[in-house]
Amino acid sequence: MNTRVLLSGLASGVAGFLLGWILFGMLMMDYFEARVMHYEGLHKPEAEMNLGLVFLSNLLYGLMLAWICARSAANGLVPGLVVGAVVGFGVYASMSLMFLAFMNWYTTMSVAVVEVIANTAWSAGMGAVAGLVLNRKSA
Repeated sequence: MNTRVLLSGLASGVAGFLLGWILFGMLMMDYFEARVMHYEGLHKPEAEMNLGLVFLSNLLYGLMLAWICARSAANGLVPGLVVGAVVGFGVYASMSLMFLAFMNWYTTMSVAVVEVIANTAWSAGMGAVAGLVLNRKSA
């Protein structure tokens, strides 16, 4: 793995953290809060949430997207966006189907669909950043 991929992963992870905060922490928080099941102890109170782990999670996902973009020569905004969308859709559709199969978390099937769409958009944004950084000319 070279420096360009590492920088791309870092940029993608930071973008994912910020985009996730806007998308899930502000825009869609009330939607999901009202449409998922709440079980005692399942969700941590806001004061106990670990944003450092969220950031690390985003960095790892961003690094994965950067590596995939580099391996598939998806250098640029649109190619990176496509890679991010395809990977995000696959990952989050698979996870949502598993949640539907094994858990009583979603109140309706439409919540799972909205979650997949939102996560696909989030992942596409991260992929776009990864592709942009990979496409950047060396200084």
